[in-house]
Amino acid sequence: MRKNIKRRESIFFFYIFANESWKIRKANFTGYGRPLKITIKYKNNKESKVLTINILCVGKIKENYLREAINEYSKRLSKYCNLNIIEVQDEKVPDKISETIVKNIKDKEAHKMLSYIKRDTYCISLDLKGKELSSEEFSKKIQEISNISSSVTFVIGGTLGIGEEIINISKEEICFSKMTFPHQLIRVFLLEQIFRAFKISNNETYHR
Repeated sequence: MRKNIKRRESIFFFYIFANESWKIRKANFTGYGRPLKITIKYKNNKESKVLTINILCVGKIKENYLREAINEYSKRLSKYCNLNIIEVQDEKVPDKISETIVKNIKDKEAHKMLSYIKRDTYCISLDLKGKELSSEEFSKKIQEISNISSSVTFVIGGTLGIGEEIINISKEEICFSKMTFPHQLIRVFLLEQIFRAFKISNNETYHR
């Protein structure tokens, strides 16, 4: 009986190591009345690096329909990346404003956001002066970033836009449209485009 057990184990190990598509992993199998610890060797597969995507924005979302959309896309994106949505307190905007007041508000909000932007992240600001990209170009951009950095941070400014301090440390600026939208709605646009980008890069079907 003991000889038969050894023979079966030998055949099992030969089958595993003869298969070149396997990579090194540890696995536990229960066989012959006792736990059997083995090392399985896969040669061709590489561990995929999961990209961390941070969305840094100003103010909280109050509208339920926007929160629901954000939650939905966050769940969908969990398959492709580690997603973090970071909100900082927005500054109160007075009814009457001047260029000085606008600059002060943007600077204060930018200062709050700076502490959340890590040095090793690839920072992209969403700004009206930024470059417009197609969905395919945006997908390619994320793929290129994932080859040089483990994280990317998208910055969405407040009602008055993004402070120069953030613009200066950004690797680049992008713009979804020259039209004006509420900054809360831009979060949904961004999440949808990030999700679409992963679908494109993975050659997966998604409605146009």
